Amino acid sequence: IGWAPLGLWVAWRDVPAWGGREWALVSLSAVLHCGYYLMLLRGYRKADLTVVYPLARGSGPLLSSVAAVLLLGEHISALGALGILGVVGGVFLVAGGPALWRSGQDPEARARVNKGMVYGLLSGAFIASYTVVDGYAVKVMLISPILVDYVGGVLRLFVVGGPVLRDIPAARALWKLQWKYALFVGTVSPVSYVLVLYAMQT
Repeated sequence: IGWAPLGLWVAWRDVPAWGGREWALVSLSAVLHCGYYLMLLRGYRKADLTVVYPLARGSGPLLSSVAAVLLLGEHISALGALGILGVVGGVFLVAGGPALWRSGQDPEARARVNKGMVYGLLSGAFIASYTVVDGYAVKVMLISPILVDYVGGVLRLFVVGGPVLRDIPAARALWKLQWKYALFVGTVSPVSYVLVLYAMQT
């Protein structure tokens, strides 16, 4: 809703010219973004944010860089590779570093850490996947970054709408509790990703 004026204006101009490939890319992007959100949130329920999120954010750039080289024919300089390794190493340390593999913890804590690593790495794989798909959409297909995010957001409603509609009372109660945060995040969060997509495109 917050992005509708800009999203609909750009869609009015560009979407009528879309063919099957454009719709397929934006639809795939929507599904991958939903997979990322759901995997990350499930990881938060079953493990610690301090393990799940850093591993997701650290493995995502590494995997997407490898995919960009192998699938999109991009090149990474030695300095760029060092930068990627620096980011990955940093988030590994933030997530717990070598302590992630230590076996001295009690079984319950160990199981939580293991789940956190699994969910973090799976979330990172989704990040890498949607980064490559969205990068291809804006760089090769020249789709507007605003549309990749906005149309993808509209399509994501269809992916996550089912569970919401199955339990309207719970959705209403959660909305009453969280609507300010939801509107704020829903309006501000896309700005950073749209800027990332513009950076990819240029």
